[in-house]
Amino acid sequence: MKVLIFSHDDVTRLLPMTECIEVMDEALRSLAQGEVTLPLRTILKPAGVKGVLAQMPAFRAGAQPVFGLKAICVFPGNASIGKDAHQGGVMLFSGETGELLAIGNASAITAIRTAAVSAVATRTLAREDAGDLAIIGAGIQARSHLEAMACVRSLKRARVASARLAHARQFAAVLFSD
Repeated sequence: MKVLIFSHDDVTRLLPMTECIEVMDEALRSLAQGEVTLPLRTILKPAGVKGVLAQMPAFRAGAQPVFGLKAICVFPGNASIGKDAHQGGVMLFSGETGELLAIGNASAITAIRTAAVSAVATRTLAREDAGDLAIIGAGIQARSHLEAMACVRSLKRARVASARLAHARQFAAVLFSD
C-alpha cells in the first residue's frame, strides 16, 4: 500500500480553514457521542534536554475506522532560529488492518486544526454580532486564529498583544503586506 506524505506546504494547500472548521465540528461531535477514543497525551522530558516529545494517540470508530498518532517535539528555543517550536508528524493508520496510510507535517496541521477548533467554539458560543477580536501572542498560532475567526464572524477590528511589542508590530506588518 502506498503511504501518502504531506509536507507543510501540502497541508496548508490541501486543508483550507473553512473546510477544517467543518471537519473539527464533526470531530468534536463524534468525540461527544463516544465515537472517538482520545486518551491523555504522553510527554517525555529527559533530564538536561531543551525539548520534550509528546505523543497523542486517537481512534475513530465507524464505517472507516482509523488510528491517528501525533508525535511532536517541542523546542521553545526554536523561535530564535526562525523555526516553529513544534516539530513532528501526524500519522494515520487503517483501523481495519493497521497499515500506515499517511504522514503529515504536524506544525501545519496543528496551526490549522487548533485555530479551526477555536472557530467552532466561537461560532457556537460568541454572539452573532461579535466583531472585535483580541489575539494574545504574535506567534505561529496568531495568523491562523485570525483567519479562522474571520471565517465565522465579520471582524471589524483585531488587536494583538505580545510580550514583545516588536513581535506584535511584525505580525501586523505581515498581515498588511499580504
